[in-house]
Amino acid sequence: MTEIPQLKPMPEDWRRALAVVAHPDDLEYGCAAAVARWTDDGREVAYVLATRGEAGIDTLEPERCGPLREQEQRASAAVVGVSSVEFLDHRDGVVEYGAALRRDIAAAIRRHRPELVITLNHRDTWGGVAWNTPDHVAVGRAVLDAAADAGNRWIFPELAEQGLEPWNGVRWVAVAGSGTPTHAVEVTAGLDRAVRSLLAHRSYIEALTDREPETYAREFLTGNAEATAERFGGRPAVAFEVFARS
Repeated sequence: MTEIPQLKPMPEDWRRALAVVAHPDDLEYGCAAAVARWTDDGREVAYVLATRGEAGIDTLEPERCGPLREQEQRASAAVVGVSSVEFLDHRDGVVEYGAALRRDIAAAIRRHRPELVITLNHRDTWGGVAWNTPDHVAVGRAVLDAAADAGNRWIFPELAEQGLEPWNGVRWVAVAGSGTPTHAVEVTAGLDRAVRSLLAHRSYIEALTDREPETYAREFLTGNAEATAERFGGRPAVAFEVFARS
């Protein structure tokens, strides 16, 4: 019988993290249980979202959907101990990878000065099974690049002119939802709050599925954590693909 390769523990020698994703709910489907664990430990975590998710609910016009999903995201973040939630106002569904997106994310990194940056799967598929969305791909790629851009004075020099001095302190970029994870964090204590955090996106969940929301959220998050446990010493966990920066 082939032994399942085990995941390494996530780095612990950091104080500030910045999570940058495309939409409200991306972090709650991916790694809110890990965020709860980290804030319990006294670490600072901030959220930056490229869009307000305004194109995410077919039955709601974007001008109504965007403010609703922003409100739900702020409530969701508060459940896991995150009070700083920013929106970059790129258009939901048509986020473009490029200099403008990299600049906005580099600016956020300079503002928050994290050691750990978190994002969502930037590859074309989810584990080679389901096609990823263009927004996730664009934002994930831009995050990986912006982690370096933030430390280079001569890339986007206008940021320094605006008072955002270069920040070369990003040591790792951790990608949630990767098909090739390398590390994990044990999340037993954070799972209940992760479920409540996902449930704060009730409007989106009710549009997505006919299932009872709490059952749906708990089964989804617990199932993922238990699946990761097989590669992390039997402990419920959230997995990440970690890129270290020299």
